[in-house]
Amino acid sequence: MERLLTKFKQLDQRLFVGINTGLHHSSLNFILYYLTNLGGATFTILASLSIWAFAPQPWSRVGLIAFAALALSHIPVALTKKTYPRVRPYLTLPGTNTFRNPLKDHSFPSGHTTAIFSLTVPFIAASPVLATILIPTALLVAISRIYLGLHYPSDVAAGGVIGTLVALGTVAIWP
Repeated sequence: MERLLTKFKQLDQRLFVGINTGLHHSSLNFILYYLTNLGGATFTILASLSIWAFAPQPWSRVGLIAFAALALSHIPVALTKKTYPRVRPYLTLPGTNTFRNPLKDHSFPSGHTTAIFSLTVPFIAASPVLATILIPTALLVAISRIYLGLHYPSDVAAGGVIGTLVALGTVAIWP
């Protein structure tokens, strides 16, 4: 089992280096530095609450469901970050590209990735055609977290799974 975990960790680090350094380009630096904020607390909270407050039905209802999923999804994130305190890759891997004011808290799982998936899934459930725009957007936010040196691929995969599952559960039980 230990050998399997070692192989997984090596794969995770190789994928991280491939994305963080292999894709490095000045135009991506600009785009992904700002795109990553779509998964941040400010955007996700304001977007979901604004849609709830100002959009017509059924979108108002979906905005409220998305806000609930967003709030609920961060319970397992907070618990997991405390239980598995993983150091961010830019602090442990030499040569990592990172940007202004990088986060210093634990990296597993990715809160930004959790947030963007918990926000987008209720909208996709309400109108599946939105998947053509929202899934690539959520995946770009996830990739941006690796590109910016803040998360390993397994951090963003876990965040995507948590956000998706909590959102699907929220949609399923919403009256």
